[in-house]
Amino acid sequence: MADRDALPAFPFKRPTAGRAKLPSQATSLDFDSRSLRVVSPGLSRIAVAPLNLPADADRTDAAVLGAALATALEQLKLKPGPVVMGLPRAQVVLKTLLLPVVADVNELASIVHLQVGRDLPFRLADAVIDFQILRQIAPPAPKPDVNAKPGAEAPAAPPPKVEVLVAVAKREAVAFYQRVAEAAGVKLVALGLLPNAGARCVEACRVVERGQPFALVSLRVDEVSIEIACDSAVPFSRGAALKPMDANAPETFVNAATIEAVRSLHSHGGQGAAGSPARVFVSGATGQEAALATALAARMSVPVAALDTAALDLPTEARVDAGGSAAAIGLVLGYADTNGLPFDFLNPKRPAVPRDMRRVKILAGLAVTAALFIVVAGIRHWLIGKRQTVLDAVTAEAVLAEKNRPAYRKVISQAAVVNEWVGGERDWLLHYAHLSAVLPRSEEMFLTSFAVSGPGALRLGVRAKSGAILAKMEKQLRAAGYEVKPLAITPGADKNGYEFQSTVELGVPAKLKIDTTQLLPPERPADDASLDPPGRRRGGG
Repeated sequence: MADRDALPAFPFKRPTAGRAKLPSQATSLDFDSRSLRVVSPGLSRIAVAPLNLPADADRTDAAVLGAALATALEQLKLKPGPVVMGLPRAQVVLKTLLLPVVADVNELASIVHLQVGRDLPFRLADAVIDFQILRQIAPPAPKPDVNAKPGAEAPAAPPPKVEVLVAVAKREAVAFYQRVAEAAGVKLVALGLLPNAGARCVEACRVVERGQPFALVSLRVDEVSIEIACDSAVPFSRGAALKPMDANAPETFVNAATIEAVRSLHSHGGQGAAGSPARVFVSGATGQEAALATALAARMSVPVAALDTAALDLPTEARVDAGGSAAAIGLVLGYADTNGLPFDFLNPKRPAVPRDMRRVKILAGLAVTAALFIVVAGIRHWLIGKRQTVLDAVTAEAVLAEKNRPAYRKVISQAAVVNEWVGGERDWLLHYAHLSAVLPRSEEMFLTSFAVSGPGALRLGVRAKSGAILAKMEKQLRAAGYEVKPLAITPGADKNGYEFQSTVELGVPAKLKIDTTQLLPPERPADDASLDPPGRRRGGG
């Protein structure tokens, strides 16, 4: 048999990560078919109220039971915040397993689910599984082989094991308590196991030494439960239904409870289980606990006594109902412990989620692709923004240029004329001065226009008083070196007597040289007032 004392208790504790979001304290509610027991956080108040369920009420209906709880809480004038309840032994399957030592509790939960799932009488999907790590066990060392050759290696010692107590409840039972809490108007934050809660209360009462096994017989009006516990672990637990107690014949009720308790204790011893109880305690609120303790003491070889709660240092008004509220007290104390309740069917230890490496790689690839897409999209957005800024600036310039197009065209046209003059290498102003000296006097004719009609060509518009003057002008222009095209003379009436007009086209030979020093412009007429100051012209007018 494995040596249970060779190694210390298993060092791994219940993970607290799941309790980080839960309240640190809660009120416990423990109820049976007739009464409700309430224990406030810190054991500040212990109260009992009847449920007052009708005889024909369906106690399996969560709405009916929840309404009765709400009425009882109202009678007690209690409005609890978060609450904790417990599952009775009859609704839980207990099983002890020896498993390999695993440091990660979640990995250990995976092994527990795998082992327990093979033996469940219902589907694993319909089960809520939690477990309590009891201790680490060192298997016995193998015996030496007497037939082994000298110098042969001794067989290796088997690896240590972990003793685990597994509790399995149906999911529908857990859901029932959730619906009851909802119907009662309270918030259920944890769902423990009543046998463990009773054992926790016994330890808090300091009536047993640490490491000493004990038995707790809990008596109710219609059932009796027997738990054998040691160091917060309850490896053996059994419940039995009883006929409701008859006030006229209580001894019948006590005898039935005694028989069930003795049968359970003998069954535990007959299985050869280690850890036989050194003491037996009786708790309950039926009023027959003392009689049951006397009956058990007469048939047991170990001390039997009613559970003494004096060590809990309860308020005076709470001591009256403490004896029958062991499970409710244990739920409050267990929930407030650092590691929480040993079993919590609302927040069980869950198996580690198996990693699908193919899925992980796919997701990683998608993440990298998405990251690259975001980076590329960001760079593209930045480049587009940069180009958009340039486009906006160019567009603004184009709009301004379109607005100034007429001015640009005028400047371009003027520049073209200037460039043409410069390209022709002609000093047209010099020719203008030359023509002023060559042409007849203004009394005979005058210019109406002077234009450059092309490279080396001038166009003059003239008016004269007679055709003879125009003929004279043609001769003078030819004599001055210009090439004169035939004149087209057009008569026309004029109030000043210049009745003949013509357009003269002159060709300017490249060899024509003009010496301004030799030019003798005609004298101004006596009545020429074009150069007089404006005031003088007006005065002489």
